[in-house]
Amino acid sequence: MRISVSEAKAQLTELVRRAEAGDEVILTRHGQAAVRLVPIKTAVDGESRKTLLEAARASGRAKATVGPSAARSQDFLYGDDGLPG
Repeated sequence: MRISVSEAKAQLTELVRRAEAGDEVILTRHGQAAVRLVPIKTAVDGESRKTLLEAARASGRAKATVGPSAARSQDFLYGDDGLPG
């Protein structure tokens, strides 16, 4: 939706409501786009963030598999004398 700034003055409440609902509202000045009304995204509260992080961690733990020990992972790089092989 495009509307001039002068017309928007009389309809500001309605235009804000439409922008909040997801409609693109562009205000024009002398026929040229000047500004766009967009809703402010709400910040994620601490509790929601904590819940999301816990879910991600649990998902990671569920996907993790036990593999070979990394304790001797460099053995194939070096010979018995300790020099690169």
